[in-house]
Amino acid sequence: QLIYIPVPDLDSRKSILRAVLRKSPVAPDVDLDYIAEKTDKYSGADLTEICQRAAKLAIRENIERDVERSRMREEAGETEMEDVEEVDLVPEITRDHFQQAVREARRSVSDAQLLQYSSFATTLKSQRSAMA
Repeated sequence: QLIYIPVPDLDSRKSILRAVLRKSPVAPDVDLDYIAEKTDKYSGADLTEICQRAAKLAIRENIERDVERSRMREEAGETEMEDVEEVDLVPEITRDHFQQAVREARRSVSDAQLLQYSSFATTLKSQRSAMA
């Protein structure tokens, strides 16, 4: 048996983004509704990839910041920086991370494939109607 599952609509994309990011530290200025609006025709897997890419960008940025702090500490001399309290920040996923992730993302289903799938779904419906 064949089942046609269309790409997610706007509300589904919002739900997918929220579900994928439920345990992630997302900055308060990130508008998931806006991201959902801008990712029309993206599959659930495509949206997940965008979220994962944004998280990796945040982690990389945090690592680069830590490396820079270590370099500055070495240049200043370890003893001079001992008074400074280290704050271990969890890398927060910002709007910039999402913007870059969306810019680099590619849809996995082309318009031609969507048209083909839609035609397939219509054919299935008419066959089922004829059988009933």
